Amino acid sequence: MFEIIKKSKENNARAGKIITSHGEVSTPVFMSVATQAAVKTISNEELRAIGTELFIANTYHLYLRPGMDTIEAAGGLHKFMNWERSIITDSGGFQVYSMSELRKISAEGVEFQSHIDGSTHFFSPEKVIDIQIQLGTDIMMCFDECPPYPSTRDYAKKSLDLTLDWAKKCKDQLMNSPLRRVNAKQRLFGIVQGSTYMDLRRESAQKTIDLDFDGYAIGGLAVGEPQEISKDVVEKIAPLLPENKPRYAMGVGTPEEIWEYVERGIDMFDCVLPTRNGRNGQALTFSGKLNIKNARYARDFGPLDNGCECPVCAEYTRAYIHHLFRCGELLSLKLLSLHNLYFMLKLMKLIRIAVIEDNFTQSKVEFMEKYSLIKDNN
Repeated sequence: MFEIIKKSKENNARAGKIITSHGEVSTPVFMSVATQAAVKTISNEELRAIGTELFIANTYHLYLRPGMDTIEAAGGLHKFMNWERSIITDSGGFQVYSMSELRKISAEGVEFQSHIDGSTHFFSPEKVIDIQIQLGTDIMMCFDECPPYPSTRDYAKKSLDLTLDWAKKCKDQLMNSPLRRVNAKQRLFGIVQGSTYMDLRRESAQKTIDLDFDGYAIGGLAVGEPQEISKDVVEKIAPLLPENKPRYAMGVGTPEEIWEYVERGIDMFDCVLPTRNGRNGQALTFSGKLNIKNARYARDFGPLDNGCECPVCAEYTRAYIHHLFRCGELLSLKLLSLHNLYFMLKLMKLIRIAVIEDNFTQSKVEFMEKYSLIKDNN
């Protein structure tokens, strides 16, 4: 499933590929977020054109809407949305974390109220796996309990133990579920928890590894903790994870973080930043972040990013997109989001080349210097 093509001589960075039943995914990889089986404002055709190989959808949201009956009737998620490339699905654990007022956690699972209509539902580890089997996901995530930041040590330990118990149940269900398609090559990733307590993180990592998953994620990041703590967790935990399996930092994906975490051995990233920031008027460029709403761009007839080869920069100017955004035209949201996704994919290619050519440190320094050139007030 995972092959390392090159390991950096300078640090723990590596370039490789993940092989699924729907194709190969080059790593390190940034996964666009398609929570409800769509990357916001972007069509599948556009995703293919810019080179998207893998995106992440969400079990919780798809279960509630359109519902499993509809997706099964369509022949699975790939056919439902007409996407022939790879898909990973989150288990819904983060949604459980974010709905503290609408859920009740027990050893068996989580009872929660739908954010759509208030109806009551129950997710057990077994049910979450069955849903992902029905979706036809290439890579599925174990159901986990994500502790908030800050958490007491006692809470973090209980969360860790619950996550490990659910992980075992998830793996057993994947092997024994009556819904399992014998020939399907669906992969399952375990999730390391433990909040900010490094000894708990190490315990979680070792016990999760003992369960032998196809890949490993570091969860509980980007939940409000200082970035230095996140970096420390990744630096200490990533090397403990098996070298021959993909490593995934969940919910992480700013350009700065990606350089830092690839350097520490991470292969997979996901984040809403490119599309969410695009919808709020921010463009990511190799000279920095610019706010297209600013008056300085009203008569700027250059592309969003000089030298960018994306469809947006090839056809539209900063001035035109500024105009669209100021007028509230929906096209502006699409154009900024599409450009930002292209930027992230181009960044990942740059990082992979840096690993393969053994000039990671120099490439990182050069990127960071240029990325700080634009000083927009975003």
